[in-house]
Amino acid sequence: MNFSETLKLALSAIWAHKLRSFLTLLGVIIGVMTFMIVVSLLLGFKAYVDEKLAGIGSNSFTVRRFSFDDFKDTDSIAAAQRRNKELTFDELEFIKANAKLIGLAGARALPNSREVKRGNESLANVRIDGAEPVIRDIEKLDIAEGRYFTDAENDNAVRVAYVGSDVANKLFPQGGAVGGEIRIQGIPYKIIGIQTTKGTVFGQPQDNFVQFPIKTYGANFGGLRNSRGLYFSITAKDDKSMDAAVEEVRTLMRIKRKVPYDEKDTFGILTPDAISGLVTRIVGPIGTVILLVPTIALLVGAIVVMNIMLVAVTERTKEIGIRKSMGARQSDILRQFLFEAATLCMFGGFIGLVIAQLAGLIITRLFFQTSIPWWAAVLAIVFSGAVGIVSGLFPAWKAARLDPIEALRAD
Repeated sequence: MNFSETLKLALSAIWAHKLRSFLTLLGVIIGVMTFMIVVSLLLGFKAYVDEKLAGIGSNSFTVRRFSFDDFKDTDSIAAAQRRNKELTFDELEFIKANAKLIGLAGARALPNSREVKRGNESLANVRIDGAEPVIRDIEKLDIAEGRYFTDAENDNAVRVAYVGSDVANKLFPQGGAVGGEIRIQGIPYKIIGIQTTKGTVFGQPQDNFVQFPIKTYGANFGGLRNSRGLYFSITAKDDKSMDAAVEEVRTLMRIKRKVPYDEKDTFGILTPDAISGLVTRIVGPIGTVILLVPTIALLVGAIVVMNIMLVAVTERTKEIGIRKSMGARQSDILRQFLFEAATLCMFGGFIGLVIAQLAGLIITRLFFQTSIPWWAAVLAIVFSGAVGIVSGLFPAWKAARLDPIEALRAD
């Protein structure tokens, strides 16, 4: 019996019991669907992080009050709060004056939230922060309209603002936001620029912000300390000197702060590699644990397929006897039932793959870009077929070894 005849028999057997076949496949469908969704989420999240890091620049890093290690546990946090002082402009100037391997360096302030008003219109929980003018070049800001701050505006703490597109569109629905005036805590600020729309990240808007010259921010919102403290954004001269630039800045900060050689840093340096490594350390174990769920579902599905195939062998005993009496070999019977189990599970894998693709489209629309790579789709179908072969092996072997005379006597 050739391949096409075997496949035809398998499909006809599946089609003859459509509802039972579908219920049999639920475990495989759920397993493949869950597996594909998890894979697409993990790959999509990693791609998103890599994209954002690429946008910041592979040769950029930040100096902050705390490092990742300072948040390992409550004792580490408490010790870091006592040990690590707020960053200062003097430290930034010391780095600029003595570093040989850095390109640009500028200060930013940690953000907080305020209500922003224009006339009778208002927006609550708008993120506000401050930055030096050089931040535009360090972070490669994409300006849709207007411009960014100048050094003169920062030095004189001029009340100007650079805003996100949400703020501009909601408070100036008719347009003309650039040159317009907004108020925060009763103080007026002139809008000089609008950032290009970024959209959302995990459902959180990235365009709902107001940014000021850092000295304006410090003068009007309670000083540059605590939750409004400074951090430095710095670029290396080129990608090759990135590691050396980070170590140079680390050494200069330790010198400026007079940190003894045998004590740990009293500040933190965050690099793209450190952020990417942290994401990998967090996502890796979580992804491994999550992937156990579809594995269990596939195992349950395989057991169900085996049971149903055993029932099918019992139901079709007489059919097997007739086929054997007409010359069918054991290998023909074995191949028929293996094909039937494999085809059944591959259908389940395909259905699970389609559902996962639809779920991925929804996740992409609401959160971040996800995709199922072609190799994962092929692997899912092949693995589904393998599950079918393994689960159908014993029933097929049992069917192949039936005595034709005894099979013909079956009721």
